Amino acid sequence: MKKKQQKIQIILISIGLLLIFTTYFYYPYMNKIKLLKDRTAEKNLEKTHDDESTFFKKVEYKGFYDLTKPLTIRSEEAYMLNEKPNIIYMTNMHVILYLDDNRIVNITSDKGVYNKLTYDCYFQKNVLAKDGETQISAENLDLLATANFVKAYNEVNLNYSTGSLQADNIEYDFETKYFKVSMFDDKDIKMKVIK
Repeated sequence: MKKKQQKIQIILISIGLLLIFTTYFYYPYMNKIKLLKDRTAEKNLEKTHDDESTFFKKVEYKGFYDLTKPLTIRSEEAYMLNEKPNIIYMTNMHVILYLDDNRIVNITSDKGVYNKLTYDCYFQKNVLAKDGETQISAENLDLLATANFVKAYNEVNLNYSTGSLQADNIEYDFETKYFKVSMFDDKDIKMKVIK
């Protein structure tokens, strides 16, 4: 019976050590790698023409959002790395979505990334999305072609006909006009509702 208890204690101690290792060493290491990748992507956005990339001016792509809704992607300047020809890094990015109810959504940002294969768009810095009734401003916004919503995060402000709110993260569906609001930690959401 004692040997069985010792085995259980050894297993529990091993699990505890594994949890400590992942919490204090592995996760910070993964976050550091992610931060370095983000910084590399940001530097790539600022990169100019060289032997490893192809540079464009006044670019326009057409595709589909949510599989059925047409969209147009425009940029003042863009480039792609030769080893990743389907990823387009853009400056002064502008996307136009055409919704089923004839509304038009305009999304602009200082920088962005567009995937030509999946039609996914990732907006960075001074993002502004408007559909005539609702306006979202944020530092980042992800528009995934297969999703029926956009995800805005980092310093998000949403203004709509019955109020406004500020949050860290908002998922907004332009079709249904529903949104899901959350914060990165336990902070309160600042919201003003007008009747």
